[in-house]
Amino acid sequence: MPAKTTTAALGVAGQPAAVPAEAVTPLMRGIAVLRCLTEAGGTLSPSGLERATGLARSTVDRITSTLARMGYVRLDGRDAVLTPRLMELGNAYLSALRLPTLLDARADELADELDESVSLAVGDRDGIRFIHQATRRRAMSLSFRIGDLLPAERTAPGPLFAAEWTDEEWARWRARRAADPQDRDFPAVPPREHTHPDEEFEHRAAQAAADGWALDDQLIEPGLVAVAVPVRDPRTGQVACVASVVSHTSRHTAADLRDTLLPRLRAAVTDMERELRETPPAEPAPPPSGLATWTGASKQELGREFVESLARGLTVLTAFGEGRTELTLTEVAKATGLARATARRALITYEHLGLVAPASHRTFTLTPRVLSLGFPPLSRTDLSHIATPHLSDLSARVHESASLAVLTPSGEEIQYTARVAMSRVMSVNITVGTRLPAYATSMGRVMLADVPEAARVFGELRALTPRTVTDPAAVSELLDEVRSQGYALVDEELEEGLRSIAVPVRDRTGRVVAAVNVAMHAARHTVAECVQDILPELRTAATRIESDLHVAGRFTRVSAI
Repeated sequence: MPAKTTTAALGVAGQPAAVPAEAVTPLMRGIAVLRCLTEAGGTLSPSGLERATGLARSTVDRITSTLARMGYVRLDGRDAVLTPRLMELGNAYLSALRLPTLLDARADELADELDESVSLAVGDRDGIRFIHQATRRRAMSLSFRIGDLLPAERTAPGPLFAAEWTDEEWARWRARRAADPQDRDFPAVPPREHTHPDEEFEHRAAQAAADGWALDDQLIEPGLVAVAVPVRDPRTGQVACVASVVSHTSRHTAADLRDTLLPRLRAAVTDMERELRETPPAEPAPPPSGLATWTGASKQELGREFVESLARGLTVLTAFGEGRTELTLTEVAKATGLARATARRALITYEHLGLVAPASHRTFTLTPRVLSLGFPPLSRTDLSHIATPHLSDLSARVHESASLAVLTPSGEEIQYTARVAMSRVMSVNITVGTRLPAYATSMGRVMLADVPEAARVFGELRALTPRTVTDPAAVSELLDEVRSQGYALVDEELEEGLRSIAVPVRDRTGRVVAAVNVAMHAARHTVAECVQDILPELRTAATRIESDLHVAGRFTRVSAI
């Protein structure tokens, strides 16, 4: 077990909770590695993990090897790097919770109307954790991420959650304050410079209960202010989540937020509560299948380097999801294909770690703490970071340069956002940020083919080489062909001697958001060889990029640039 003890495993008195006899030690160690990687921003060397967890190097190597096999970690040289695939664990919690799905559009509308950042947060023991962020693009921007944990007493939502705490929860909060007076266990906020008496927060909680709203007047850091209103569960009347408007003192004082923006926030919360009240329960989505069989096959193939008990334990979290908020032991075992005894030990382990909580009628539910497994750093992942490892693999397989590009807002050009170049005497010299005319490039044609014909913008169709197609009707005909066949091949139209082939990258809705290509000198591959040999590899890379993009984009916005 790791040497470091966090508040996640503290009992009411602030002492480490006893580890249950049936807890799965490899699973606890794997969770410790994922949390350390999360706190480090997503990347750590094996020696760094050794120091952070207190585990032996051989144990760290076996855990990271197992996580890499599951697609949750990428081994990049000497470093272990979290991958977007890991977000499926946090997605399981957010899908089961349903609040982001039901309320994010309302939060986004409010942010647009007020031109201020709006967040949704849930309570996580004696802290709060963000489940949705609608931020504004400004030089002075807010850096909180989905999944970030903040101490309740330093936030606007905190008093609203604390108003419903039991005596046991207040005792846990006081123990945590005594053990960590500077909030060192909350990496999302700067350490506390000045402590405040416990009575001050207790008074704020009582006031929030009476008022139905709460303020944060620069408690997190100087200049940051927020006003918050609870969104109540229509079935129980308890706080389901809290909506906050967050600003900077250069734009609003705390009193100004209360006087000018609070009424609009309250109106938005009324709409949110109506949404919760009127939306019928979700139909259970199908759980993942074949997980137990896959872990068994992986163990047989990798042997000692694959920690099967860790892999099987992590699959338990993915049993939950939309329409599967509360599951019995039998339902978890059925969803994962695991034996009841295996599923039971995993649930006992997770309950000890605070990732799972008992619910009603012998059922279990995920807690917000699942978001501590990689979600905060990964929630800011952009498309170029998602694509780059897959471009590297593609380039290594075909021995040519590979790139990712997006359409510029005008629709007339493409912009390179990720690229992996092969080292050759004669190479394609294009850098990230380069813009090229869309009509004459393979990636541009792939993306233009997805644009409705009436909305396509070509700009000036200039002949860049003797082969460049410049007739608008002929270009439109080519785009229809590209749309039908699913790829574009441009043969010396952009530059003499340059041949490239591209395929689309689609988001969760099926919309083309980018394109991937392989570019080469025409002497190295014929047109037929491009289609026969390179296109299958290109499609495989695009499929892998899309898979990561779909996981990462389930509850976060993945920036294309």
